Amino acid sequence: MAAENLIPVLLVVLLGFVLGTGLVLLGWMLAARRREMLHEKFLSPKSFFPGETKLAQRPVCWLAIRAVSPEAVKAALGLNRAQPCSWAEGLAGSREFFISPRIHGWIIVTGLGLPHPGDDVDATFHFLTAMSRKLGHVQFFYADRFLSHHAWARLDHGCVTRAFAWVGETVWNQGNPTLPEIEADLNLPDYGDAATDAAIRKNLQKLPTLAARWSLDPAEVKLKSPRESIGLAGESAPF
Repeated sequence: MAAENLIPVLLVVLLGFVLGTGLVLLGWMLAARRREMLHEKFLSPKSFFPGETKLAQRPVCWLAIRAVSPEAVKAALGLNRAQPCSWAEGLAGSREFFISPRIHGWIIVTGLGLPHPGDDVDATFHFLTAMSRKLGHVQFFYADRFLSHHAWARLDHGCVTRAFAWVGETVWNQGNPTLPEIEADLNLPDYGDAATDAAIRKNLQKLPTLAARWSLDPAEVKLKSPRESIGLAGESAPF
């Protein structure tokens, strides 16, 4: 009789052990997934810190701003509701504006809020000059491989020192070509001049090299700490 009474107790104990083990395994799996998600959100998939993490994604359009703080860029854009944002999410271009931390003396800005010369070259000019008046040295890069549109510009304190934009035709060609443009053998047709498909493809291929020579290529930035991996994202009031 005693043995018969012991069987249900043993079954309950066994069931409790199985359930407890299952809960422990579930907790371990959830913790592992959380660590994986945090890694995907804040770090490049190339490697973990410590060490260098190389960003793999290059935005279609971006600014490189020299010798300022992220807060100064935030104020210049009139950014509101700003919140932390990873490089990976910021470079994906889904936010209106993403402001990177300061890397090697430069801040990268990208996002849907940046103007494109193919949409309105005058709006692009006014946006860039307004930013440069507030922040000093501002660079602009644009490369749409689907449309083959591309552009680059350098401004100092509101003045354009060099700019070129091709959107099926040259719509902006200001200032003398810089040495990196000449060394890259970029095709720089003047207003009304034609350009071959090969020349346009070459410009698109060489634009990241030009960006790296002028300032930074976002896809080649190497992050050395978690602090460098988080920027700001938000919306701004129109100029």
